[in-house]
Amino acid sequence: MTTSVAAALEIADLQPAIFFEGAFPSGMVRIWTGPGPTDWDGKTWTGVGALLGLGPLEETSDVVASGTTVSLSGVPLDLVGLAIDEARQGQAGRIWLALLTEDRAVITDPVQAFTGRLDVPELQEDGQSCRITISYENRLIDLSVPRNWRYTHESQQALHPGDRGFEHVTAIQDREITWGRGG
Repeated sequence: MTTSVAAALEIADLQPAIFFEGAFPSGMVRIWTGPGPTDWDGKTWTGVGALLGLGPLEETSDVVASGTTVSLSGVPLDLVGLAIDEARQGQAGRIWLALLTEDRAVITDPVQAFTGRLDVPELQEDGQSCRITISYENRLIDLSVPRNWRYTHESQQALHPGDRGFEHVTAIQDREITWGRGG
């Protein structure tokens, strides 16, 4: 926590805000929980009022891949189209918790509460409104994914055709090599 954030916590009229940034093939989507657009971090953020919802942001002492969700309800049609057409697994998403001054200026150095990659978008429609919920997974989820890479000539050729560095691995893998004995 920076000194400016610590000083802001002493103010009686504290105004919290949430900022979300998500990568999509057509560009970054930047939204925040206030009304109207605002500038922060050299970028313009679209205000969605109180319509932005977040899943739990968990922090544990264990090495756990905790994910979260970002939800919008009453979504404009352009964002619905973006969620349907451009949501790609693995795209980056970040969430910041910020404090605002009385004139809605962001106090220096908001806390980055989550960084992850897009997992699955979900649309819920009831005929009158639409809700988009996008799941994001922590990068630690990769620790549970098995790797298909092997130290073989075939795997090396798939990555670097023509490289002969693993060409003799199969010939020596079961060979017994005696070190340190005189003949």
